[in-house]
Amino acid sequence: MTQLEYIVALDNFRHFVAAAERCNVSQPNLTTQVKKLEKEIGVKIFDRDRKPLQPTVAGNLILLKARKILKEVSELKEFVLTEKESLEGEFTLGVIPTISPYLLPLFLPEFVKSNPQTKLIIREMETAEIIHELQRGTLDIGLLATRLEEKTIREIPLFYEPFLLYLPENHPFIKRSHIIPAMLDANQILVLDEGHCFREQTLAICNNKFAKNNFGFEFQSGSIESLTRLVDKGVGYTLVPEMAVMGMEKSKFLRRFDTPEPVREISLVVTKNFTKNVLIHAIRKSILLSIPERFQKEDQYKMLNWKE
Repeated sequence: MTQLEYIVALDNFRHFVAAAERCNVSQPNLTTQVKKLEKEIGVKIFDRDRKPLQPTVAGNLILLKARKILKEVSELKEFVLTEKESLEGEFTLGVIPTISPYLLPLFLPEFVKSNPQTKLIIREMETAEIIHELQRGTLDIGLLATRLEEKTIREIPLFYEPFLLYLPENHPFIKRSHIIPAMLDANQILVLDEGHCFREQTLAICNNKFAKNNFGFEFQSGSIESLTRLVDKGVGYTLVPEMAVMGMEKSKFLRRFDTPEPVREISLVVTKNFTKNVLIHAIRKSILLSIPERFQKEDQYKMLNWKE
């Protein structure tokens, strides 16, 4: 392509120095590349004996093709740039179950209104499945808790969501205004089934990797609501993300943790070769408009290292 640009410039200016200046290269470099091209195709493009130099008969035909190729390449570059900046079309979004029912109703209406030409195909998926499908190319964007520490994945942090303690009626902790993580007993806490990152985050707050309850049953669930219903009946206690109890923060059954509060980082994730930054920006904008401003102040929270 560079050689084609050089011969077109040389045809335009009919002078090696002027053509080199136009192409921002040295005159010897341009001359060498033109000669190299002539040698590769076995055709002399310019008659250097004429002053000013002139294309040969074959050279005129080659120059005609070169201009056509350069024009098509320019149009292709313009198309790619336009495509990168376009929000028109369908895109797949994977969301983990502990975010989906709480965040989607908050930001989707604004997103749909602001981006009518965009259709999101949203799938509720666990973290490992989202990462796998992003890497396979069958998913465009993920919305989940980070940090993932995956070399092929790019993370775009959005906000920091606090954890709250959900208690049964008459539990001793209800008498306290705030909770210290060291007070929690992993054997008394209800957690989600294995495979859910929220389970790992809950156990990280309890400073425990395993929960062996003494409730007399083993409950495998992916639903935070199922856990809170059990707590309502006096079975242990559990942690909930703040968005799950939005509007209920003053409930007598909820307690905040002492500052700095433990939080999970919520991010958009894509592969590192994802080029649709305009889509990332649009989703991010709608989400940030829909959540409490305090979620965006990282300095007042304590990030969990739940992947360790």
